[in-house]
Amino acid sequence: MRSSNQPSLITTVTLNAAIDKTYTVPSFDFNHAFRVNDMVATAGGKGINVARVAATLQHPVIATGFVAGSQGRFITEGLNREHIAHDFVEVDGESRLCITILDPAKPNEQTELLEPGPTIQPDAIQALSSKLERLAKESACMVFSGSLPKGCPADTYAQLIRNVRATNPDLRIILDTSGDALVAGLEARPFLIKPNEHEIEKLVGKPISSPDDLIDCIVTLMEQGITCVVVSLGEKGSIAGYQGKLYRVTFPPLKIVNPVGSGDSMVCGMAVAFERGNSIDDVLRLGSACGSANALMVGAGFVQPEDVERLYQLVHVEEILR
Repeated sequence: MRSSNQPSLITTVTLNAAIDKTYTVPSFDFNHAFRVNDMVATAGGKGINVARVAATLQHPVIATGFVAGSQGRFITEGLNREHIAHDFVEVDGESRLCITILDPAKPNEQTELLEPGPTIQPDAIQALSSKLERLAKESACMVFSGSLPKGCPADTYAQLIRNVRATNPDLRIILDTSGDALVAGLEARPFLIKPNEHEIEKLVGKPISSPDDLIDCIVTLMEQGITCVVVSLGEKGSIAGYQGKLYRVTFPPLKIVNPVGSGDSMVCGMAVAFERGNSIDDVLRLGSACGSANALMVGAGFVQPEDVERLYQLVHVEEILR
């Protein structure tokens, strides 16, 4: 547990920030014209979603990364309106637009259209690295989230993680990405990762055909130096490994509104619980409660504190004995 005079600030890093637009369209289908019943547009991107949930939980947080053009200004102005601290590097081009289409009649389905975002130049990566090194001195936890924009090599997260850890060896680092960025990022040994079932197969080079296979993969990653590995299984909950032990997390069925952003909210809940000095049971419970609470909202990265508190009481964590 951190002492009262140690920093508890969480810094979130979003290299491909976005404007998240959510359209509610009854009877949505392809090759037709539709009038949108409802539209929500917010500052988005996985790390920004983490920051928003942290602010809702009243935990100190600052968001950083890259923004570009008029859409980048929309993102930072949106964060200002939400009273979320931020310190982004401005680059040329335009930040991306990510559209989610929801049909009220199909609560477990959504259509997503994701723009690529700006191309990042090497000098911008260096500028962000310098900013992160400064923020690392003030932070207890740094969360790297989301896809890499064009121009960022696959090992960008790994290099940034090494740089901030050299500045603050005690910094707790969470990496939530996928594909080659995750494979390369593992080389920097982040504290926590949250791959899905398909991603963890790629990480360890083994197919998963049973829960035992998944558990074996989690154990392999812990043996490689990853302290906490959490694999979300959607409505089935999650399986986690922490300091050599294994846990199964379950929760009751929910009436889903929009699952987009639930993984980010889960990461935030775990990060906040770790910084509060909570036990691993509480870490997994708060993570699951935040992820579930997000699924009850239309927008990504939004939770209601009363939903988090209610769902926290319903999450069940049990150790898996092998």
